[in-house]
Amino acid sequence: MPLFSANVPYAETFQRGVLSLHERLGASTHYTGRGVVIAFIDSGYYMHPDLGDRILVHADASTNHIIEQHEVMTPDDLSWHGQMTSVVAAGSGWESGGRFKGLASNSRLVLIKITSPRGLVKESDILRGLRWLFDTHVHYGVKVVNLSVGGDFVSYDPEHPIYKAIRKLVDAGVTVIAAAGNRGHDSLVPPASSPHAITVGGYNDSNTTERAQWTAYHNDYGTCYDGSTKPDVTAPAVWIASPILPGSGVAREAYCLGPLLQSESERGLKRLLTRGYADLGLSLEEAQHPGEHLYAQLQARINTHKLIDGKHQHVDGTSVSAAIVTSLVAQMLEANPRLTPAAIHSILLRTAVPLPDVGRAQQGAGTIHAANAVLAAVKEQI
Repeated sequence: MPLFSANVPYAETFQRGVLSLHERLGASTHYTGRGVVIAFIDSGYYMHPDLGDRILVHADASTNHIIEQHEVMTPDDLSWHGQMTSVVAAGSGWESGGRFKGLASNSRLVLIKITSPRGLVKESDILRGLRWLFDTHVHYGVKVVNLSVGGDFVSYDPEHPIYKAIRKLVDAGVTVIAAAGNRGHDSLVPPASSPHAITVGGYNDSNTTERAQWTAYHNDYGTCYDGSTKPDVTAPAVWIASPILPGSGVAREAYCLGPLLQSESERGLKRLLTRGYADLGLSLEEAQHPGEHLYAQLQARINTHKLIDGKHQHVDGTSVSAAIVTSLVAQMLEANPRLTPAAIHSILLRTAVPLPDVGRAQQGAGTIHAANAVLAAVKEQI
């Protein structure tokens, strides 16, 4: 047995490691989002290898002077969140040997950065990204957009600019997916509170396919201006594998800590620590003579960074849940390109499976059923 472990729950004693999305969802491997273009509106991005050459454009909409680029010119710490959502949804799994791939691993992508020069994401920034997308969605062929971002204030005004922008996109045939938020409050902010968006809450599957062990997640919920309630459905929100942002402080530590998760002998541990002691902030003496205190310290750092291996960590939040539903919608659109946003919404709701002992207000129609949603999409065209 390895001397260190990723701090994730295991349903069985023989199970080790984080489940892939296909495993935890029972999702189709036949449909991969081929022919579908997904837009992401997020804080920033990194051109991760798992996205390959499938990025059509990176739109820097951080100011009103929107710049369309072939790649991210200046990745920084704000790039992590958009990297997470885009790779969870559409990554090829290249860096994990194919294990941690998204449901929409063959989709093409439009990445829209909206973080302001002050490093903030406000409603005006979200609106700027939505308006650029509306102006360009036909050119790039966008059929679904992921909004794992939240606005500033609760609004019941049907003429709120973000609500109007989402209505225009949906009327134009673009399905809008929004994250509910993570505070567990009975209140929602735009874009999650738009009745025209498919709002996604979360659940904790405890890293197992055994539904009896699944529990609710602390997502936000509430009522929209038209009386409809959100979220619409829930998706996994915990223990999801995501790449570590290359070049970050976490990446530098993970390069040394990741191999410890495979180390099964003290001799091997000493060899790894001797090689990477400087990056871990250790002395050579500590590396060559590790004691119980150092063991505990290293395991604590693995836990803090939520490491799965040297290049991946597990992440949580409805930002991830929304990205998963976005990737499922891409599968549905590959199976049936004629699906409208209304049809997609209907299928997701009627194929969802509620969690027992969780109120409808918190979970909507229930947990997504990926395989049945795609099957229903296929049947819709018969």
